Amino acid sequence: MMHSETTGGELMIATTPSEFLDLYGDGSGFAARRPPTMRAALLVTPHGFRVSEESSRDNRYMSTGAEVDEDRARDQHRRLRDRLVELGVPVVLLPGREGLDDAVFPNNVYATAQRRLVLGAMRHPVRRAEARREDVRCLFQETFGYEVVDLSTRDLVAELTGPLVIDRPHAIGFCGMTGRVDERGCEAMHEALGLDLTLRFELAPEEYHTNLVLAVLAGRACVIHPPSFADPEVPRTISRVFANRTLVLDDDEKAAFAGNCLAVTENDVLFSSTATERLRPSSVAALESWGFRVHSADVDELEKGGGSLRCLVAEIF
Repeated sequence: MMHSETTGGELMIATTPSEFLDLYGDGSGFAARRPPTMRAALLVTPHGFRVSEESSRDNRYMSTGAEVDEDRARDQHRRLRDRLVELGVPVVLLPGREGLDDAVFPNNVYATAQRRLVLGAMRHPVRRAEARREDVRCLFQETFGYEVVDLSTRDLVAELTGPLVIDRPHAIGFCGMTGRVDERGCEAMHEALGLDLTLRFELAPEEYHTNLVLAVLAGRACVIHPPSFADPEVPRTISRVFANRTLVLDDDEKAAFAGNCLAVTENDVLFSSTATERLRPSSVAALESWGFRVHSADVDELEKGGGSLRCLVAEIF
């Protein structure tokens, strides 16, 4: 376990699968006690959206050099907003700003838990200005009455729910280590988001965010691509937490952003159209057998920026 300089206590951050399983036990100590899905969604409009040269240095999912049709991107973003509302999710829409190339992917910069807004510490300078937006701080502090925890001013890297995938009702985190998060960042996110247990592990060298290869659906199922983890024991361990409700993606599904899905309600899972077109019938059948309805949203223009459905939505709890 990690020692916390902030609290002087021990944080339950396991650094090996065996340590995690020892701490997790039979799971009875991690009963569901928090909401499984978001109260509302935070979206940022794709104003000035383009494929960021700076971010592309360590994001192989980006369509480097691709031309972006900003009108089409705006239309797809509007339709995503409408889709969320149709599924019963209120949407808070923030205006994008010129020069913030990747702001359309807010989940890396803004995360919430227990009426608290956490601001991420971004690796690339082009994204750091997003965490300094005063309108976002004012919205959450003054309008919503949230506490604000600012990780962006600390000596660490923590891109929030990009590297950290959370089982919300059970307060368990799964943090994949790359250049987009460091050990201090993992510890800071664990504390700020009020987690009870986190498994820290290495992703495969070509991966940069865990949420492209792992999704936890309302705390009762997971979607995972095992080859994207450096240690094969890690995905096996994560699968044990979700027992017989683990959807293992093949390479084709993973490449189409199927791992970047999101449970928007307890029974509704949203994928990008790119992903749903490549989902095997057996994958859809598995999700439906677990009580999930599968929905899609067309965001392929936005996917040129290296993220998909999950990356476009910051969850408000």
